[in-house]
Amino acid sequence: MVNRIVAYPARFELLHDDGDYYSVTFDDLPDTFTDARSLAQAIYRAEEVLGLMLYDAKVLPPASNVQSIQNKYPDDYVALIVCDLDKAAKEVTVPYVKKNTRIPADLAKRAESAGLNFSATLTEALKAKLG
Repeated sequence: MVNRIVAYPARFELLHDDGDYYSVTFDDLPDTFTDARSLAQAIYRAEEVLGLMLYDAKVLPPASNVQSIQNKYPDDYVALIVCDLDKAAKEVTVPYVKKNTRIPADLAKRAESAGLNFSATLTEALKAKLG
């Protein structure tokens, strides 16, 4: 199994709006951001948010050069954030909901006889139907 380890430059902008805190953004991943009260916590959260946003991505965008991001934001701290996407995927908990449904009795009996898991079968069917 090939580990999916990624590295993207993150921009750490020190803000003073409500006390000092760091805003963390990724130029290569516009919807990926976090914040924290300390730089250490911001770096930790940057890895965490990177994993949450990319763990199930089929195609990963190319990463910019750290220096090009630093040149763009000379007053901010820019660092390369590394994340193991396989590890991140294992830590993600997908929420489940309970759904009651009606199916023909003969179909239910055949499925039970075959040892089918109704939840897994419905999930697979919905994924296939929705793409």
